[in-house]
Amino acid sequence: MSETLHTTSAVMNTYNRFPITIVKGKGSYVWSDNGAQYLDYTSGIATCNLGHVPEYVQVKVKNQLDLLWHCSNLFEIPAQQELAQLLVDNSCFEKAFFCNSGAEANEAAIKIAKKYAKDHGNGKRVEIVTFSHSFHGRTGSTMAATAQTKIHEGFTPLTPGFRYLTLNDSNALKEIDNGKTAAVLLELVQGEGGVNPVDISWIKQLETICKQHDILLMVDEIQTGIGRTGSLFSYEQYGIEPDVMTLAKGLGSGIAIGALVVKEPVAESFQPGTHGSTFGGNPIAMTAGIATIETLLEEEFLSDVGRKSEWLITSLKKLQESYSSIEEIRGLGLLIGVQMTDATGNWIAKFREKGILVLSAGENVLRILPPLTTTKEELEQFIAAFQELLIENDSQTSI
Repeated sequence: MSETLHTTSAVMNTYNRFPITIVKGKGSYVWSDNGAQYLDYTSGIATCNLGHVPEYVQVKVKNQLDLLWHCSNLFEIPAQQELAQLLVDNSCFEKAFFCNSGAEANEAAIKIAKKYAKDHGNGKRVEIVTFSHSFHGRTGSTMAATAQTKIHEGFTPLTPGFRYLTLNDSNALKEIDNGKTAAVLLELVQGEGGVNPVDISWIKQLETICKQHDILLMVDEIQTGIGRTGSLFSYEQYGIEPDVMTLAKGLGSGIAIGALVVKEPVAESFQPGTHGSTFGGNPIAMTAGIATIETLLEEEFLSDVGRKSEWLITSLKKLQESYSSIEEIRGLGLLIGVQMTDATGNWIAKFREKGILVLSAGENVLRILPPLTTTKEELEQFIAAFQELLIENDSQTSI
């Protein structure tokens, strides 16, 4: 499949872009400006969970476009109330705040954690614990919260107040409460950091420690939420009840959106004047969020995601048994990491040549993110292409 590298001199060079220009998307597929079709197993980096331009969301957003785009949060926005109610009715949380992105949602979580500690007489609790290989955003605070040196390079001194521990490490649990910890922030399956799931026993111990010391347990579900791991929210599969959850990506089916969802006692720390957003919670984004959640709540939708995930992971493990290039399969739902024996850049390019888009999650991990609506035929197409690439790789390395 031919590729053309497009450059736009007026756009800052902040992305290592694939050498294709996507101009159209529908369902699991996208098309480039030269007419090439690709099976998109990046889902806009876990954003287009319902596939590209899902019909129900499209109709709802088109209707809202004819009514109102923006009015600011100085006025009541009915769609905000409706989406907030959908989120709290289907989770363990009681209040929601809306913003525009995952980084903004995590910024709000960081702020409310500090405010909550002060409001409850814990003024010395000013630190937030995060974990190795995490990724929480690229703003000042969320970059500092991200425990990856490569994200920090060139931006020191970092925003203070973050302490890094090792994920799934029993010794790390002993260091959670040092008298200064206001909150713990973590992904239940690390996406950018290598598709690393949290151990269930470990997270339950962490939850107990947080409750004992009035430390907020905050889950970053920006990539794992909205059905991506097979349940509406990933925390449901871990048997825990966090105090705070952040959402973005899949919540708007491609429309920019973010949300902070919290328990009632935490919500009380945000009052008028403590936090806000000009565009957050606008009618367009809220309408997209409502339609997305309503789709996910349809009977059998999430059960079907579970069945697809089981088939895909089983098929990948069969490939692992036959080809030495695959070291490990890990993940949850349709957030899957395939650890390879060598760097993923070449594999991603070869997949693209076969008309399939995949991502990396670190140097040696392929990140597979099918739309939740992908079909069995599309999954079979992906596995067949992967097997062909593995055979080609084995034949080349044996020469």
